[in-house]
Amino acid sequence: MDHAPREPVLNADPAAQLRLLDVQEQDTRLTQLDHRAGHLPDSAVLADLEGRLARVRDQVVAAETILSDLEVEQEQADRDVEQVRERRRRDQELLDSGSVGDPKQLQAISSELENLVRRQSDLEDVELEIMERVEGARAAVGQLAAERDAMKVERDDIAARVAGQLAEISDERAEVVALRARIATEIPADLLSLYDKVRADHGGVGAAPLHRGSCQGCRLALPPTEIEALRAAPSDSVIRCEECRRILVRTAESGL
Repeated sequence: MDHAPREPVLNADPAAQLRLLDVQEQDTRLTQLDHRAGHLPDSAVLADLEGRLARVRDQVVAAETILSDLEVEQEQADRDVEQVRERRRRDQELLDSGSVGDPKQLQAISSELENLVRRQSDLEDVELEIMERVEGARAAVGQLAAERDAMKVERDDIAARVAGQLAEISDERAEVVALRARIATEIPADLLSLYDKVRADHGGVGAAPLHRGSCQGCRLALPPTEIEALRAAPSDSVIRCEECRRILVRTAESGL
């Protein structure tokens, strides 16, 4: 008949077992610090602002592209108007010079001048419409650019705050790591190794005190038979909670 392998019996000085709780305290603090670093309220604000800033930047580029295209149209419209004006000027000078005596030619020049007047009026209307569109596009670019610049200033301020908060957490974390390392030197290697393994397998909690008959790891009360067994166990025996398998540390408040 097969039997499940028994865990090796581990013994450690009661004082060393108590120090496990101090190591656990520092590990819990490290977990809390890591959680704080990953969930800073300002980090969420910064991420949202970065997203909005990226969208505004895209809008600025789009608005600048529209403005650039309109400016090209305006330059073409200006050239078209100027060409008609130049043709009118030449025809009018020719008409005013008296050098044309042929009535038919004079009539043709006069007709062309009338057409050029209408053509110039139409082109100037187009030119004016494009100018108004250019002004609107410039205003849009200016407004979006101002919004972008204001958001950049706000982004930089929040980023600086986040960097400062992360630096504070990093400093505090370094202190906790150093303290944990000092405490760990007071714990036998085999006990510390067991603690680290249990902690990795049980949500970051490897050791818990027995408080008034309850395991503070799983928060369950131990049955009377188990309490009696703990009372009879040697003080240097390293015991495990039968329910959650965490290292159960006996203290003055254990109720044994």
